[in-house]
Amino acid sequence: MRLTIFWERMADHFGAGYADSFARDHVMAELGGQTVHQALAAGWETRDVWRGVCTAVGIPEDKR
Repeated sequence: MRLTIFWERMADHFGAGYADSFARDHVMAELGGQTVHQALAAGWETRDVWRGVCTAVGIPEDKR
């Protein structure tokens, strides 16, 4: 998944104003105890980060 698509999905789900805040502040076990920004900076694939976010916040399969 391209990074631009990832951020579009984040904005679609959380809203444009909250997506970045969530990505900076919310630490998720699904991302190894990291935030979205930390996981991306550590080299995680965007699709894996998106899957982690989906699992953490309960985004249904049909919305992923």
